[in-house]
Amino acid sequence: MNYEQALDYIHSIYKFGSKLGLDNINYLLQLMGNPQQGLKVIHVAGTNGKGSTCAYIRSVLAEQGFRVGLYTSPYLEEFTERIQINGVNIPKENLAEITTFVKEKVELMLSHGKNHPTEFEVVTAIGFEYFKRQKIDYLVLEVGLGGRGDSTNVIDAPLVSVITPIAYDHMDYLGDTLGKIAFEKAGIIKANCPVVTYLQKDEAMEVIEEVSRAVNAPLNIAPIKQIELVSYDDSGQCFHGFYGNEKIENLKISMLGEHQIENAAVALTALNILASVHQIPISKKALYDGFMNAKWPGRLEIITRNPTTIIDGAHNVHGMQALTKTIKKLYTEKSMTLVIGILGDKDVEGMLGEIVPLANRIILTKPNNPRAMALDKLAEMIGVYGKTAKKSISIFHAIQEALDCSTPDDLIVFCGSLYMIGDVRSILKEKK
Repeated sequence: MNYEQALDYIHSIYKFGSKLGLDNINYLLQLMGNPQQGLKVIHVAGTNGKGSTCAYIRSVLAEQGFRVGLYTSPYLEEFTERIQINGVNIPKENLAEITTFVKEKVELMLSHGKNHPTEFEVVTAIGFEYFKRQKIDYLVLEVGLGGRGDSTNVIDAPLVSVITPIAYDHMDYLGDTLGKIAFEKAGIIKANCPVVTYLQKDEAMEVIEEVSRAVNAPLNIAPIKQIELVSYDDSGQCFHGFYGNEKIENLKISMLGEHQIENAAVALTALNILASVHQIPISKKALYDGFMNAKWPGRLEIITRNPTTIIDGAHNVHGMQALTKTIKKLYTEKSMTLVIGILGDKDVEGMLGEIVPLANRIILTKPNNPRAMALDKLAEMIGVYGKTAKKSISIFHAIQEALDCSTPDDLIVFCGSLYMIGDVRSILKEKK
């Protein structure tokens, strides 16, 4: 099959839904010859900050000269973004070839009376096969949902398991308390394999500590409270952090938001484990260059100036809090146009409570996802704050309306769903 046929096949599997559990993916991978075995994996779970943390780790290892695979989800603009080596997306012809191979194994699996794998399971299998064929040095592997039952959790002995900030999200799958959610995230912790975690809230931290002790996994808590902020503006930030016991001064990152410094601290701790436990050579130059050059599109990303236009994939309360904190820090003097679209199964009320009070003008649109909240319902919820919102018939029209009602001195913020941000990014780049 060609690339378009491969994408059609992958997306057609959506109808099989989303199921947590490893039986299907293990059976499929076994038929494929277990391509995941032999890969040297940095496994990353968490509610927020997974992608950014992955980007920092990948960037540093690549600066050191390694071939580094990166597996993430969802994508923003191109499906091939999900499977990368050293920042280069999987070529379309490779995706088509490997999808054909995986489809043959899926059909064999079905002939054995097994359930059809989900879309995420198939894509994960494609990723593993590509990374195996390309003989990468390391794989930075982002969990899709949760951890324990996630398709990526077929890795028996990761070099390090990383857990980024845990918050309330996907509660229908993961549980309705931080402890239950943390238990699912902690599923990526493996016997005798080192763990790095963000300094979680007590309820989540206790679970991670307990799981680590039970399997004798050495636990390392990123020294978040020891971070010293040096400078911060909308071109980036500089801070002092710790690499093991060594103080790393004036580490610069281009990503915005104080939470990105914390994500960087988690990544820095994980990189220290790779160097100290696994003897992977990482130079100071690779550290400094890797952090400075790390990018994670669609997260507090400035697309244009005059007006300042920011897109952010904040899609839960924790993410929205990080966004509003940055707006208050950098843009209090600017009049703000908010363009927002949210999936109906999120904590919509909590998200709106963070961002709506900052907005001077509000435009509503629908993410390209069947779970998108109806605009009438979203407008009704915004009305609680004494504000009216304009409903737009499409993302394209929402962008145009935002530009039309904003002056060069204003701030325009697009947020609420990653399924919207990718489209916004593509359209704004074309206009630019």
